Amino acid sequence: MTRRSNSIIMAITTMMFDAAALYRLMTWLSPAYPLGAFSYSHGIEYAVEARLVHDAGSLAGWIETVLGAGAGRSDAALFAWAYRAAAAGNDARLDDIADLASAWRGSRETALESEAQGTAFLATTLAAWPHPALAPFARRRKSTALPVAVAVACAAHRVPLAASLAAYLHVFAANLVSAGIRLVPLGQTDGQRVIARLEQPIAATAEAALALPLEAVGTSTPIVDWCAMRHETQYTRLFRS
Repeated sequence: MTRRSNSIIMAITTMMFDAAALYRLMTWLSPAYPLGAFSYSHGIEYAVEARLVHDAGSLAGWIETVLGAGAGRSDAALFAWAYRAAAAGNDARLDDIADLASAWRGSRETALESEAQGTAFLATTLAAWPHPALAPFARRRKSTALPVAVAVACAAHRVPLAASLAAYLHVFAANLVSAGIRLVPLGQTDGQRVIARLEQPIAATAEAALALPLEAVGTSTPIVDWCAMRHETQYTRLFRS
């Protein structure tokens, strides 16, 4: 299947929303959903101290790298595989993917970032949007990486995969932009310019993830991981990662 065909399929799938699915997706991925996402920077706090991120352009470039070769890439692929396993009712496969997602972080703080948000997402969604497919998964998992938690909820509530994945990546990137705005600091208009620049990288990451074999999931962002590890001992910190 060509890249153009994949893009057309994603566009058609996105348009096949019903109102309830759209409402749930917008709610779950809203900044108001109580995950504590505002308290994580994914290592950007140290990158700013090291002057690796110092303006809107360097922030956009940093997040593009995270999307294309870092946690954005691996999260997107794991999201897609977890969604398919949950939709198929394959609990053993889903648990294997959840285990992989929990292990797929380069530092203690980025692991906390994903696990704490994922566990909070699942608990809140179970309380406000219960579904028979969510409770058994939650009982099996002491903690859950965020992409898997969101994917399982979207599959249970029949929110289309392509749209769910694109929305997840948008929120992932937007949270990093928000951290950059506060840390560099940048103005809100600069932040929106960064968001606009990330539109195509997000779409490309989502499209690639839908076709990525599970055994090909990986990252290649050593400087991002280094900043995340250096953040663990940073003297003055605003963020938890």
